[in-house]
Amino acid sequence: MDAELTALAAAGATALVQQMVTDGWENVRDRVVALFSRGRDEEAVVGELEESRTDLVAALDVEDGEAAADVQASWRTRLRRTLRDNPAAAAELRALLDELTPPSGAPERGSVHNTISGGVQHGTVIQAHTVGDLTIGEPPRRT
Repeated sequence: MDAELTALAAAGATALVQQMVTDGWENVRDRVVALFSRGRDEEAVVGELEESRTDLVAALDVEDGEAAADVQASWRTRLRRTLRDNPAAAAELRALLDELTPPSGAPERGSVHNTISGGVQHGTVIQAHTVGDLTIGEPPRRT
């Protein structure tokens, strides 16, 4: 396997493990299932991913970096095999990684990238963790 596909498998495993502990996991999981289930039972792949996610969450809860690294290594190996056996899967994995990677120039840490699609929004859309001292419009006058 050439170095480019090896690097792609490593990047894919890193992104996969990172996504396992996010709110968007189910959407990513469905895409990963499509990638891995070619000729295999989709439910088996879902089960393997969910088992890995459970192992990862447990490892992170007890701050076991070695166990978390094992989960990532396992999926890196599986991705390498998938890319070796089906070179067309590389394009699908690249497309998934492009969707998961923040746009260039975006801050690396603490940033959120959201896309609103479907429906109609007739005003400001705000997503926030914590909002304090927010004033919309003119602030009240102090007397």
